[in-house]
Formats: sequence, structure tokens, C-alpha cells
Amino acid sequence: MGDWAVLDAEDRALLARLHEEPLEYVSHELFEKPDAEALLFGQVDELKPSSTCFQGDGRLRIGSDKSDSHLTAAQEILLFQRYNFARMKIASFIQQPGTADAISFEGARHLLAWAHRVEAIRAQIVQANMPLVLAMAKRTRLSGLDPNEMISEGNLALLRSVDKFDCSRGFKFSTYACRAILKSFSRVAMRTARYRGHFPTEFDPSLEKGDFTDRLRDDLEARCVDEIREIMTENRASLSDVEQMVIRERFALDALTAPAKGRTLEQVGLMIGVTKERVRQIQNKALAKLRAVLEESYLDT
Repeated sequence: MGDWAVLDAEDRALLARLHEEPLEYVSHELFEKPDAEALLFGQVDELKPSSTCFQGDGRLRIGSDKSDSHLTAAQEILLFQRYNFARMKIASFIQQPGTADAISFEGARHLLAWAHRVEAIRAQIVQANMPLVLAMAKRTRLSGLDPNEMISEGNLALLRSVDKFDCSRGFKFSTYACRAILKSFSRVAMRTARYRGHFPTEFDPSLEKGDFTDRLRDDLEARCVDEIREIMTENRASLSDVEQMVIRERFALDALTAPAKGRTLEQVGLMIGVTKERVRQIQNKALAKLRAVLEESYLDT
């Protein structure tokens, strides 16, 4: 066995998995620079003696471990750049000619070191964003769903989001992940509805048609409208008087009974003396401001 005896069972299994299922990665222009590794990690790390790990694991040092859950926008971007650079190194190594047939011991050590670094960075990203799953689960407020199943599906959606997220597009990871988590809750609702449709405990006309998906959508819409009313009342989105009027009239936010029908673009335009196309522009700008405040509130829950 020689040097290969250094590898434990977990490393051997990981090495086999890397060859069978090479990692994909999200590319970034920074990766093309010759000094990319030093720019991202501060230095080009050496392997620990007789080990399959680098001197540094790639995690950001943000004070104590408890503060790992508080990432700034710049720290989040750096983590995702490190994560995808490490995945790129693995993919590049696997794709080298002859690697699939034979690999040297030193090559295996470096490959495993990058794989361990990927796992460490991914764990830090997930740890920092785990509260998103609980926050979104609380916001759905659907009865009849297993909370543990929702949390489990939400966690899986969060993990998939980490692999797919492209930080170069300028969006926050929480924005991307929240959508994926909500979709996972919809899948839980649909599975529950199908199960109860096939295995009802007793005859109940309301079980003949599953309405969990509709209830999920209605609940989220109602919650969103309530939050928008609160944001506009406090003007946390810094909307102008015209923008507030357009949003209130277009979406009937001041209506006392529901459902209420908002005014058309043309009707609002006549009220404020502009064309309907101008109303659309004002509306889109105001909605972008409101959306930013709503997304920011997810992490504050």
C-alpha cells in the first residue's frame, strides 16, 4: 500500500465519488487570473504533512464561531467565489487526460484537500443561511402539514441553492434561496394533498380536492399584502407621494373588504395626469423598492 495507507475509509469513498460524479461549478471572471487562488484565499496553501487537508480550510474567520451566521454582502460574495473556485479546481483535475485511469498519491492528496475545502465552505454558507428555512416555514402558516417534513425539504432546497447560486449577478443569496425554499414547501403541500386524497381517514367532501397549494399561495399573498401595507404606512421603502398613490390605487391597498379590484393603468393615469405607460414606469420603480425591503425582512425574522 505504501503512501496510500494514509487515506482512511472516508477519504477513499470521497475519492471514488469525485471520479464517478465530478463537481459542477459556477464560473467567475476572477478565476481566469493567474493569481486567483492567492486573491481569494490570501495565499497559496500547502498541504498539511501526511494529510489530505490544506493548512487553511477556506472558511472565513469572523470572530467567534457563533458570529459565523452574520455575513456581510462582501463576505458572502467572497465565500461563494472561494466555493466555486475550489469546485473548479476539482473539475479541472478530474478532466485531465489519464486521470480517470490512474492518479498519483500526491494528486489524490491535492484532490481530496480541495474536496475537504469545498465541504468546509459549503457548511459555513449553509450555517449562515439556515435561519431562512425556519423563517419561511413560519410565514406559510399552513395547517395540516408536517413541520419536520417542511424543514427537511427546505434544508434540501437550501443546499441545492448553494450549488446553483451565481454571486456575479448582483443578487443576495437569501433572495435566490427563499424562492427555492417556497417551491419546496409547495411540493410538500402537493404530496400531502395527493396522499390524503388516496388515503382519507374518513369521508370528507373537503378532501376530494386538495387545496393545499391554493391555500399556500393565498396565505403568502395575504401575508405579503399585509407587510406591504405596513411598509408603506411607515414608508420604509422611501416611496414618493406619487409612487405611494400609484401602488395603493393599482392594488386597492386601501380597500376595506377583500377581494378588491385595483384601478387600471389608464384610470390611475387620469387621476395623476400622466399616460398609462408613465404609470407603469412609476409602478415598476415603486415595486422594486418594496421588493428590496421585503427581501431584507426575511433575515430579520
